[in-house]
Amino acid sequence: MKNSSRITKMTFLLFAVLLLASASWAQKCPPAAEKLAKAFGIDSWGQIEALRYTFNIDVPALKLKASRSWTWEPKADRVTFEGKDKAGNPVKVTYVRSQLSSQPENVQKEIDPGFVNDQYWLVFPFHACWDTGATVEDKGTQKLPIGTGTARLVSVKYPSGGYTPGDTWDLYVGPDDRVKQMLFRHGGNVKPSLVKATWAGYKKAGPLLISTEHKGTADGAPLTITFTDVAVKLTGSDAWVPAQ
Repeated sequence: MKNSSRITKMTFLLFAVLLLASASWAQKCPPAAEKLAKAFGIDSWGQIEALRYTFNIDVPALKLKASRSWTWEPKADRVTFEGKDKAGNPVKVTYVRSQLSSQPENVQKEIDPGFVNDQYWLVFPFHACWDTGATVEDKGTQKLPIGTGTARLVSVKYPSGGYTPGDTWDLYVGPDDRVKQMLFRHGGNVKPSLVKATWAGYKKAGPLLISTEHKGTADGAPLTITFTDVAVKLTGSDAWVPAQ
């Protein structure tokens, strides 16, 4: 895939330890993040056996247009990827993240970083609770980064270390506790250093609330990220429940 290196550079996140199903998240969740995470369905996370989605990114200025499809089984710590390699050949691989060091180099250096990036965009309100190393602050009512209006700013800043140290995710939250917009800053020198994006196209996938449309800019260049084929599989069922 010609744009593989660009996709890797656009992993707007810190490689954090994922506390995916902690029964004690409520005791650890910062107050600034708790209402937000609850609005997106964190209380029902234990019901999720599998989450399926396709991450689509389009940055015309970089001639970047790509899709990655994932099936994530959080309880089993298992991920299945479907997409293309650097040469454009179809790839399908399943791996257990706790055994990542035993996987081929392309899984370690390309596929898993892509997984982390894409699921952060999908369920970042949960990471505001799960990622206990981050500093979460409620900064009160602030002007939206795109357009006019205001919203409550919940800022999540990561410490040094990982893929991109010192990243900050600023979430602008409406009165319904849904994210309206996001401003992302890279803490290191990885580009893009500044991303602004809307959160829209909300759908329910079982008990989870998912924003399927993000439009904005990456270092000033127009950016569109969408999620398609979103579905969940709940405990006790083999049927996929599509987002709607």
